[in-house]
Amino acid sequence: MKKAWKLISLMLTVLMFTVLAAGCNNGGGEVNVGIVLPTKDEPRWVQDEQRFKDALADTKYSTEILFSQGSSAKEKENVETLINKGIKVLIISPQDGDAAAAAVEAAKKEDITVISYDRLITNTDAVDYYVTFDSLAVGAAQAQYLIDNAKGSEVPLYLYAGAASDNNAFLFFEGAWKVLQPKIADGTFKIANSSEAEALKDKADLTRDELSKILGQVTTNWDPNEAKNKAQTHLTAAGGDMKGDVAILAPNDGTARSIADVFATDGDVSSFVVTGQDAEKASIQYIIDGKQSMTVFKDVRTLVKDAIGMAVTVLDGKQPETTGTYDNGKVEVKAKQTDVIVVDKENVKKELIDSEYYKADDFTGLE
Repeated sequence: MKKAWKLISLMLTVLMFTVLAAGCNNGGGEVNVGIVLPTKDEPRWVQDEQRFKDALADTKYSTEILFSQGSSAKEKENVETLINKGIKVLIISPQDGDAAAAAVEAAKKEDITVISYDRLITNTDAVDYYVTFDSLAVGAAQAQYLIDNAKGSEVPLYLYAGAASDNNAFLFFEGAWKVLQPKIADGTFKIANSSEAEALKDKADLTRDELSKILGQVTTNWDPNEAKNKAQTHLTAAGGDMKGDVAILAPNDGTARSIADVFATDGDVSSFVVTGQDAEKASIQYIIDGKQSMTVFKDVRTLVKDAIGMAVTVLDGKQPETTGTYDNGKVEVKAKQTDVIVVDKENVKKELIDSEYYKADDFTGLE
């Protein structure tokens, strides 16, 4: 009988610990910060995952990081999973700015502070803060580089943009257009691949609808293969007057490499200047090798620190510092902005190696 009671007692103890453990994992507040990132298929987001883990390592708070793998439905499921784990702060980089609204509204109902990370969640009042690089400045920097390296006048200008589902794509292009437009109007550049952009070449400030029309023609959807196919189509259709020395506005490094590879194989293109963004390792090698002209370096270490700093401030019951606001279509979202740096062959070592963002032996031919 004693053995039976001991066994029952042991089973009850095990059951009690099981229940307590379940409570800790699913609503006891053990996960303080939930982080949802768009995909594991791009190096940038995998690097972010590790940086978030490192940034929270020195705090008393815990985190769980989930990936949406390009699916807004998966993204919503991820947010619901994190809500059930008792998070107090949600850091989310949306797959689709509009579609993410439903997910963050569910979080807001549970009094969770929502921080939109790198990409803005649009058309909802359920976003508390936005941590971002100055996206208009990114586009402006790309455009200025093309202007500074333009040879003569009537330089064929090929325009490409990110995904129309990503608010940043609009901001990057808007920032670039404001700088490029006066140089299109004065004949420095001639637009090679967008009838919509050509029709608007005398207008510096474009409406969202006008931007949409151009993006509809030149979007890459952030997909290197789509960028490659578009570039091939555009070059096949272009006459000799749209070749020679050309300028290419590519929105990010992944698309820049694909577009550059296509232009490099056209015998009628004597030279090209192509922009990029993100300072991906592969593109840094391209820059060293002279295959890509520049990239806009967004030091994600700083962005991650800003996002985690904001989350910790909220968890500590304090008010985070912000530097501006962004209109998401519903409200003005308070934002913390991080500066960007233009990197080309001249300063690649200083900005990326000396700052220990990358190691010198990650590359070949580095001077």
